[in-house]
Amino acid sequence: MEQESNVYQAIFKANELKDRIFINRLTVTYWIEELVDWLFCKQEKFGHYRHFNSKGIELTAHLKEFLIAEKFSPAASDRIAVSFFRQTVGIHTMLLEDLEAIIAFDPAAKSKNEVLLAYPGFYALSVFRIAHELSKLGSKVLPRIVSEHAHSKTGIDIHPSAKIGRRFFIDHGTGIVIGETAKIGNDVKMYQGVTLGALSVSKDKAHDKRHPTIEDSVTIYANATILGGKTTIGRGAIIGGNVWITASIPASSLVYHKSEIVVKNKKDFPEALNFSI
Repeated sequence: MEQESNVYQAIFKANELKDRIFINRLTVTYWIEELVDWLFCKQEKFGHYRHFNSKGIELTAHLKEFLIAEKFSPAASDRIAVSFFRQTVGIHTMLLEDLEAIIAFDPAAKSKNEVLLAYPGFYALSVFRIAHELSKLGSKVLPRIVSEHAHSKTGIDIHPSAKIGRRFFIDHGTGIVIGETAKIGNDVKMYQGVTLGALSVSKDKAHDKRHPTIEDSVTIYANATILGGKTTIGRGAIIGGNVWITASIPASSLVYHKSEIVVKNKKDFPEALNFSI
């Protein structure tokens, strides 16, 4: 027991608690889920304004608690929480435009209800727009927690400091990664597996623009990888699936990966049946 106690003490001493931030992640998960539902009245009880108003007050109180845990003063926490909820009208307006883009461009989307209740891309974008606003107001830890919740739920990883324009359309979405300094214009369409990443992960580049710029009306198909802070995809370009891009692409370009597909008769080439993986 004495040996175990020494191990425990070593671990305890190795954890410096003085400057640590303690936020209950389960409460944050509840908060972001309820906030997304509240924004679109996704719960039946929100059809009554009394319940809707009561939930808004509850969500504001939780946000103040999170900000205090993040070492903001009570006065600053009040100010940021009030400012954030004043911005929810603008967040809601942008998300309605995102929703309309899905309805307009996805033939599988039959109704707004379907998108609100079942589309992971729209959910991830909802959380991003919330996290981005919190980040602009000075919060650092809370936006990352809610973003990681959306990532774990949808497979879509969007840094809260990224800049994303209006009417952003994510189709399917699984595996999308959008880095911290990425900038995306209006009316952009993006498919599953796309990476907007950095060419370098050196810590001395932390304050540089490390991720690409995507101009208006660009379409990026599945599993495309676009890297580098100096890389710009010009307005109206179409980026095909599976391409690897580390240099800028002019406006209205079509970029695609050319690969050869060979079709053989398996009776004439029986060795194909003996492949080992």
